[in-house]
Amino acid sequence: MIENTTFHDGFEISPRFRRSLEDRIARLEEGAAEDEAMIMCLDNPDHVRRQMRLVATQRLEALRMRIFLDRVRVRPTRIINAPPLA
Repeated sequence: MIENTTFHDGFEISPRFRRSLEDRIARLEEGAAEDEAMIMCLDNPDHVRRQMRLVATQRLEALRMRIFLDRVRVRPTRIINAPPLA
């Protein structure tokens, strides 16, 4: 038996807000990759440690946002019928 594993918290977000979160996730993941590459250039162990914490925090925030997006529904877009221009 196949179960539906999708779970919604009852939150609905607009398509625009979803795109905004997706863009933010992409920027966080891109920034984490760039910051991780910079670790090789650092000499000071404290700088390396802080840089690694920065990378971990960026990835954790991106994961948190992905989990949120998995648990919400996108609100259907409403089409407003404007009266014809005279």
